[in-house]
Amino acid sequence: MSIAPAVNQWFLANQRDLPWRRKGFGAWGILVSEIMLQQTPVARVIPRLEQWLDRWPTPAALAASPVGDAVRAWERLGYPRRALRLHAAAVAITERHDGIVPSDIDQLLALPGIGDYTARAVAAFAFGLRHPVVDTNVRRVIARAVLGQGEAGPPSTRRDLAAMESQLPVELAEARLFNAGMMELGALVCTARSPQCGACPLAENCAWRSDGYPAYLGPRAVVQAKYEGSDRQVRGLVLAELRASDIPVTATEIESLWPDATQRDRALAGLLDDGLAVAVPGGYALP
Repeated sequence: MSIAPAVNQWFLANQRDLPWRRKGFGAWGILVSEIMLQQTPVARVIPRLEQWLDRWPTPAALAASPVGDAVRAWERLGYPRRALRLHAAAVAITERHDGIVPSDIDQLLALPGIGDYTARAVAAFAFGLRHPVVDTNVRRVIARAVLGQGEAGPPSTRRDLAAMESQLPVELAEARLFNAGMMELGALVCTARSPQCGACPLAENCAWRSDGYPAYLGPRAVVQAKYEGSDRQVRGLVLAELRASDIPVTATEIESLWPDATQRDRALAGLLDDGLAVAVPGGYALP
C-alpha cells in the first residue's frame, strides 16, 4: 500500500511557509536554496538566501562576479566549498545553457558540484517532473514506515532511489507533493531522536511502530567528528579572517588565530588546495 495519499494530505495541511515553496520562486532560486540547505538548518538559510538572490538574481549575475565575492557572501553558512561549486555552476549554466537552469537530469548532473540529490530536487520542485528525491529525512521515514527499521543505515543511491520510486505517485502534481511531504514529515514529525508518532499520518500503518519499535542492529553511517578543536574549526577561523579583510592577511595574523602550528598550517593548506584561499603578495586572500 502506498503511503503517498496520507503523506500528501498531511503535507497540504501542515507544510511550513518557506520561500522556495511559494508560487513564482524560480529554478535558479530553488537550485541556490538546495545547495544552501545541505547540512545547514532552514532558519540559517532563509536570510542568506534572500540576500544572495537580491544580489545575484540570475546565474549570469553570479557568474559575472569574482568567485571571492561568492565565498565572502556565504559568510558562516558552513561548508564554504559549496559557494565555489555554486559559482562554478552559475558559470556553466551561463555558458552552456544561455543562463537558464536546465530541467534535464543529465544536464543538471553535468553542472559542477551538482549531485544526484540536487539534480532531482531541482527537476522535481522547479519543473514539476517526476523524479524520486531522497534526503536524510526521506530515508528515515521510508526505513521506519515501510521497512520497519528504526534507522536508515548508510546511504545507497541506487537502493534509496528505488525505495522512494516504489512509493512515488504517477501523477506529476502528486509526485511533487509527495517528495516535499516526505522531507517535511521527516523534518518535523518522524525525527531522528524524538519521533512524534502521535502526530504522524502514517502511525496506523508504520511497520516500525506496529513491530514494537525494534532496536536497529544494522550498519550505521559514519558519525562526523565534533567541530570544537577540529580542522574544520581552524579552517573556519582562517576563512573568517580572510572574509573580514579587504587587504591580504599576513602570515603573522594567521598565526595568531590558532596555537597549534601543525593544525593551523594543515587548515591553511587545505583552503589553498580547495581554492577557497590564494597566496598573494603580502599574505593570503579570498580567490
